[in-house]
Amino acid sequence: MPLGFHKMHANGDDFVVVDSRTSPNPIASNLAGLLGDRNRGIGFNQIAVMLDCDDADARLMFWNADGSSLDACGSATRGAADILMRESDITSVALRTNRGLLTCERTSTGAISVNMGKPLFNWSDIPLALEMDTSVLPLAGDPAACSMGNPHCTYFVDDLSAVEIATIGPVIETNPLFPLRTNVHFVQIIDPEHIRLRIWERGGGIALGSGSCCCGAAVNGIRRGFLDNCVEVECDGGAVTVQWDGVGPVFLTGPVETTFSGIITDTLLKI
Repeated sequence: MPLGFHKMHANGDDFVVVDSRTSPNPIASNLAGLLGDRNRGIGFNQIAVMLDCDDADARLMFWNADGSSLDACGSATRGAADILMRESDITSVALRTNRGLLTCERTSTGAISVNMGKPLFNWSDIPLALEMDTSVLPLAGDPAACSMGNPHCTYFVDDLSAVEIATIGPVIETNPLFPLRTNVHFVQIIDPEHIRLRIWERGGGIALGSGSCCCGAAVNGIRRGFLDNCVEVECDGGAVTVQWDGVGPVFLTGPVETTFSGIITDTLLKI
């Protein structure tokens, strides 16, 4: 039967949410790749599927536009939370992901705040190909690495305008040091509470924003001692707030909006 979807974005970081709480998950890698095509499909950076869950309001599964799967997506998590809160006229939900149980709340401004879980720093958790100190990687530019359920590599630069994201990003994404590839961040520090971030997203290319990348970039900056525990992260598409006390979970807060809703036809679902 035809499948409904919601096209949404968080500061221009666009994603699709498919509600399959009453039916089996229809999305697999090949269909995610077809739907992610901006010329022949819907077009998005990520797609999230909401499924029934015994211990949460829903379970979320995520894919990139190239059909690869991922365990975390801060923007799509906020979008799914927004849908569920509006549906039941509530201000908090819990969502089960491969990152664990993520609690989400609507703030007084209408933004969505998500507990994104604790960042991971062990080389094998990111993962990296070799055991090493993840706070300073053995790559030109001395980036730092962490995982927010997906791998992140953060460079701190003096001038973002001088960085050729489209040239450097794919080279770092596919570096053998990252067996599952990596998201790549380029950070210019405005002050300890404000950074400017540009993103090369694993499986997606240059992105206007990314919730998990904002978290990873801020976390790596806090680890290095460059940033305070609450940081405004300004991406090409807009700003979010990331909070991390250096020990516990990371909190991501920002806006989400629905662009349009539609139907995926039976013809495409059978491909």
